[in-house]
Amino acid sequence: MNDDATLTEHAPAPAPMRYGCPVSESRGQTVIHATRETYIAALKALVDDTFVLCTDLTAVDYSTYVSRAGRPIERFEIVLNLISLERRERIRVRVAVPESDATLASAFDLYPGTEAMEREVYDMFGIAFTGHPDLSRILMPEDWVGHPLRKDYAIGRIPVQFKGSPS
Repeated sequence: MNDDATLTEHAPAPAPMRYGCPVSESRGQTVIHATRETYIAALKALVDDTFVLCTDLTAVDYSTYVSRAGRPIERFEIVLNLISLERRERIRVRVAVPESDATLASAFDLYPGTEAMEREVYDMFGIAFTGHPDLSRILMPEDWVGHPLRKDYAIGRIPVQFKGSPS
């Protein structure tokens, strides 16, 4: 047996790919792991494959997690949940976003319903969506400093006064 045959026998199988991105399964659902560079192309391929409804777009702050099972460790991740009404199928798209350049292309042109969801992620996590038609705060006042859903954001306190209690 030659060395090439030995290497072929023991080499790990390549990761499955779909829409030009690595794929995994999580709780019975297909998960597409796009990069920032392949994100829009993957979304276009998903739209062409009848995934025309985006039910959710949100972010996750992984800054307090040590590792994430072999995935590149970035502080943030954008997560989209898409549905193919025609095939009655769900699919999830995950995109790692580094803290040093917390930007991602907007999905608005492909999924117009993401306009408010991207604004919420921008407001709560500080991740900017390039090409968004109106990227501004949606929940916090315009002059608010910080992003409340980041893990390093101070909790803060608002004193509560009850009616009839001595102040």
